[in-house]
Amino acid sequence: MGRVAGWLGGIALLLFLVGPLLAYFEVTGPAAGFYVFALGVLLGVVTLIVSLIALIRGPRDNRRRAFPGLVAALVIVATVIAVAQPNANVPRINDITTDTENPPVFVFAKTLPDNAARDMTYPGEEFAKQQREGYPDLGPLRLAVPPAQAFSRVQLAARSMPGWQITNENPEGLRLEGTETSDLFRFVDDFVIEVRPSNGGSEVHMRSKSRVGRGDVGANAARIEAFFARLGSGSAATS
Repeated sequence: MGRVAGWLGGIALLLFLVGPLLAYFEVTGPAAGFYVFALGVLLGVVTLIVSLIALIRGPRDNRRRAFPGLVAALVIVATVIAVAQPNANVPRINDITTDTENPPVFVFAKTLPDNAARDMTYPGEEFAKQQREGYPDLGPLRLAVPPAQAFSRVQLAARSMPGWQITNENPEGLRLEGTETSDLFRFVDDFVIEVRPSNGGSEVHMRSKSRVGRGDVGANAARIEAFFARLGSGSAATS
């Protein structure tokens, strides 16, 4: 059992490290790299169990052989817990919007080849309810300027966002669309920003949607908040 734990630990740590690298260097797609990583995590948990059994019940040689597997498993499990803990309570949804009743609509994003088979419509009340519970303060940003001027500010702020790729700008429709690619696994999320007239000023609405997975570990809400922080910091805005 000690020898098995050692081998499992090595394989688990290898998969845990190689999965993100495969995705980052685009050797595989993001999902494939993540699945390799997830298999490493799963094997890490199995290794932890096997190693503990070997350490508790096995002879001295068995314990010595199990120790490297235990260390590898602890590294994997501790890393996952440390990364996941801050987002443990976020809702398991991957489409976030500042207006759940009239969400911004993806127009150009639907024409992108990678979205050809994807449903880009908002999922509706199933997601809206979870969003209201998970992000009760998330809403539009109000600007005390006319919509055309607000949209110009949106364009400037969007172009300054690190990692953002603007795919379409529609000044007539007051809509801007783009994508952002995650640093590690290279997952791509789509976003759309709309400026709407409101009480003599403007409201900036935003929707951000992941292409892969059911949950997003809070990435889409964080993207909206980061953009609004940048947009509001240099303008006459009230939230």
